[in-house]
Amino acid sequence: MNYYTTAETPLGELIIAEEDGQITHLFLSQEDWMDWKETVQNTEHKETPYLAEAKKQLHEYFAGERKTFSLPLSQKGTPFQQKVWEALAMIPYGESRSYADIAAAVGSPKAVRAVGQANKRNDLPIFVPCHRVIGKNSALTGYAGSKTDIKAFLLNIEQISYKEK
Repeated sequence: MNYYTTAETPLGELIIAEEDGQITHLFLSQEDWMDWKETVQNTEHKETPYLAEAKKQLHEYFAGERKTFSLPLSQKGTPFQQKVWEALAMIPYGESRSYADIAAAVGSPKAVRAVGQANKRNDLPIFVPCHRVIGKNSALTGYAGSKTDIKAFLLNIEQISYKEK
């Protein structure tokens, strides 16, 4: 069974999903949420203890009170994507890395574009901080597809410097 709840944030209403005691998705847009909801069965709006904790930690992050998340997270992806997401989770609050840095960290220094694609497929933005990955020259690059305004907002919360494209 899949459960979900909503969280009012400075970014607007976000939707957090859980399956079998694992946080599986954080939707930044209603569009993405609706697309996902159409593809899964047995989805119920219910704030489980795991979703309540995820919501609490998200609010603490936006309030500047939380720098790391301690949640049971799970997302499906290829072995390469899993390695990229693990590397993203290791980027400390308030720091950034380039796509090339992440490619090197996962042992595939030439796979810069593949790292970008893995970032785009990250179903747990903020919790798995793909917003901390910026261009090699500190340029603000895509986020969750094209939501660079959200990326800039998150980088500003963490006081991470970047250059506008």
